[in-house]
Amino acid sequence: MSFDLDLFVIGGGSGGVRAARIAAGEHGARVALAEESRMGGTCVIRGCVPKKLMVFASQAGLMADEMRGYGWCDAQAGRFDWTVFRQKLDAELTRLEMIYTANLEKAGVEIFHQRATIVDHHTVALADGTTRTAKHILIAVGGRPALPGIPGQELGLISDDLFLMESLPRRVLLVGGGFIACEFATILAGLGCETVQVYRGDAVLRGFDRQARDMATLQLSAIGVDLRLNVNPTGLERSGDRIGVTFNDDSRDDFDAVIWATGRDPHTGGLGLENTGVHLRPNGAIVVDEWSQTAVPSIFAVGDVTDRVNLTPVAIREGHAFADTMFGGRARSVTHHNIASAVYLRPHEVASVGLTEEQACARGDVDVYATVFRPMRSMFAGSDARMMMKLLVDPDTDLVLGCHIFGPDAGEMIQLAAIPITLGATKADFDATMAVHPTAAEELVTMRQPARRHRLAVSAQAATA
Repeated sequence: MSFDLDLFVIGGGSGGVRAARIAAGEHGARVALAEESRMGGTCVIRGCVPKKLMVFASQAGLMADEMRGYGWCDAQAGRFDWTVFRQKLDAELTRLEMIYTANLEKAGVEIFHQRATIVDHHTVALADGTTRTAKHILIAVGGRPALPGIPGQELGLISDDLFLMESLPRRVLLVGGGFIACEFATILAGLGCETVQVYRGDAVLRGFDRQARDMATLQLSAIGVDLRLNVNPTGLERSGDRIGVTFNDDSRDDFDAVIWATGRDPHTGGLGLENTGVHLRPNGAIVVDEWSQTAVPSIFAVGDVTDRVNLTPVAIREGHAFADTMFGGRARSVTHHNIASAVYLRPHEVASVGLTEEQACARGDVDVYATVFRPMRSMFAGSDARMMMKLLVDPDTDLVLGCHIFGPDAGEMIQLAAIPITLGATKADFDATMAVHPTAAEELVTMRQPARRHRLAVSAQAATA
């Protein structure tokens, strides 16, 4: 059978763009890509990139406090101008979008700036009424913010909206306890908004190491976020020019804006998958195998739409591996463990790779090398902020099972720690590494005695069997 294309990619985010560019530019495949919004996807346009720039912007107040501690007596953050920042941010995102588009064009990818849906196992329909056939179809449409399903939820905003606000709200409610909610609470508080955050759990950042979670929870309150734990909104209603919110503890409060950060769902609705044999999970995620292949041999999926590990570098690696496997004659799959991640809070970030202490304990015996201390830079300035370094070690094999850092630039440090851990480094390898002094990171190679040892309890009967 003859096809118009070798590959049609639906979605111009990180995973889809990488797959299309490698398939066409390096392996000579005939490729087209459709994106209904802006090229670059969630990360570049409404996620990682603009959010990180906002984190940088929100640090001015803390930096001024620190500089006064170093003798710059008149150091002040001054007045933040959201309009000026927004103009620069929009220009930067446009620049990045143009680079993504130019790289695709340079690779020879045909681009359609419109919505695409699936007609059958080899056919894609475009919004302009035309169709294209392809030997392979790659779905890389990512995810979208989920709503909580309560009355009045339409009065709230989603995380995407934050980058488009004409002005910052005076008083804002963040709903959620994941990395998006915590980062935006950090940002808005740093930019001068009166920020309230509610979360249904007893500590933010579920899924991260519990000790790091507790430290992050305390830090949010320390930087001025009104953090209310074990609380959920039950309804929203218009209250003049504000939004009234009721909570499950029978309290009520008014805000200028409410932002939902209650998770993300795969964006598979209306994609035409009912026309295929592609299998979906209950949350809409596309089921794929280790090669990113669906139940239909010609249809593949990468990135957040598969709900494997929802991180931009993972989507990029999956897209690249798919292109190499299908068009480059190099079969490559992606290993979804020991993936480093970071949460960009202020002043200290949370970063992690490998097992958490809780996961390691459930797995078996583990030695915990951990230290909590005041870093030199902020301590000198008078800050009481603590940072934490932790290595989890298998006592039988000496393998490092996980690393967790709570501190300044933790994301930068965890990237480097992830390399030896991915290579299978032992605690002895860390011990043999010379420290760089004076740094906070030297703690990773100078911890000699476990702070605690966890051993799996066994019954007396089992022990004597």
